[in-house]
Amino acid sequence: MASESKLHVVMFPWLAFGHMIPFLDLSKFIAQKGHKVSFISTPRNIKRLPKLPPNLASLINLVHLPLPRIHNLPEHAEATIDVCAEDIVFLKKAFDGLENDFSQFLENSSADWVIYDFALHWLPPIAAKLGISCAFFSIVSAWFIPTFGRSASMMIDGSDPRKSPEDFTVPPEWIPFPTNLAYRRYESNWIQSAIENTDSGVSDAYRLGSTIMGCDVILIRDCNELEPAWLKLLEELYQKPVIPVGLMPPSVKDSGDEKDEKWVSIRNWLESKNKGSVVYVALGSEVTLSQNDVTELALGLELSGLPFIWALRKPPGSTESDSVELPNGFLERIKGRGLVWTSWVPQLRILSHDSIGGFLTHCGWSSIVEGLMFGHPLIMLPFFVGQGLNAVVLVEKKVGIQILRNEEDGSFARNSVAESLRLVMAENEGRIYREKAKELSELLFTDKNGEDRYLNQFAEYLESHGRLHKS
Repeated sequence: MASESKLHVVMFPWLAFGHMIPFLDLSKFIAQKGHKVSFISTPRNIKRLPKLPPNLASLINLVHLPLPRIHNLPEHAEATIDVCAEDIVFLKKAFDGLENDFSQFLENSSADWVIYDFALHWLPPIAAKLGISCAFFSIVSAWFIPTFGRSASMMIDGSDPRKSPEDFTVPPEWIPFPTNLAYRRYESNWIQSAIENTDSGVSDAYRLGSTIMGCDVILIRDCNELEPAWLKLLEELYQKPVIPVGLMPPSVKDSGDEKDEKWVSIRNWLESKNKGSVVYVALGSEVTLSQNDVTELALGLELSGLPFIWALRKPPGSTESDSVELPNGFLERIKGRGLVWTSWVPQLRILSHDSIGGFLTHCGWSSIVEGLMFGHPLIMLPFFVGQGLNAVVLVEKKVGIQILRNEEDGSFARNSVAESLRLVMAENEGRIYREKAKELSELLFTDKNGEDRYLNQFAEYLESHGRLHKS
């Protein structure tokens, strides 16, 4: 260890479980090194987190900060899974209301480090005033951040030269190497809004720029084996040290009870299928599918002729009146060949099963990591934020394909779904995707020591650059 003294590290993620879980996993690693962790979130979110391992519970303090109630935010809504996409702006407003309570906590905490998320634009000045070291932890891939701007100051002052949706459909001019990284026309309104829209009080670009400008170091859930050029570019663009913490692959044995009745039922169904024959379909916990999306996806799965298991979750913040329905007769027609599961599923256990041969995914970063862990080729159907960019890079790496979409509105048709599935899963032309997915899996996940090395380097940085080393 770089220091005999033990640190106090404060962790503060954004109110989305796709953010909270990686922050909690990193907290566990810090605690394993003997350091104290204060994990900050709201009461309801903390109750919904996975239980801490008994050997770490004394080192990780789960700190409840009540979320301020604001107009238009549904009652009991404390995370993105509790609201529809249109209401996330109100969640951000409420989140900003935690500033005073967090400031008081930090003043009394004797913290050495604060590791925080993109939304906390107000946090770095508080930590700086107290002499506490700051790290921005990006839970997404290295190629996502540069699409927001050439520099942190550009994000903050709104000097981005891109003004129309079309400007975002080509790679940013500040990327110095060849890449296809750009938003599709139907995705470009999202990134333009993230840069310009201030309905929450400040834009997402302002939030991200402020968190980068105010941090001492950028931590990122990525690795040099996957994309070294992008990690190097982050340091060059934002003039901050960049520390990859690895891909943080989860453990199957920690993904739920092997004897859970839901898993037993799913496992029995999977074991009736041939090895590598089944498509697993899951579009994340926060994607809201329209009735047309559900209909075309369902009929595409049916037309493919392939066995499949579909985790079809109710959209966040939805009510009975918002619910979507499967096509008439669909469940009867696919009986035995397909399984539609409408409640929580043990995704990692499913992906680890021998019968799974491909993954139809929304391209969230955690899902990509989990799919590639087991060498599954990807059939990609991204919906928002950086999912489309992830798909672009993974298509370049030939580990899967995107389902063909309408460039203007992002709609897709059943035939495109079926053809994409058959190509990746069964046809000779798709062999390259199956082989490349296995090759990338071996490169990224075979060497457990490699993951440990990233985390140990991260721990050494914390130990040698915290508050005690500033004086």
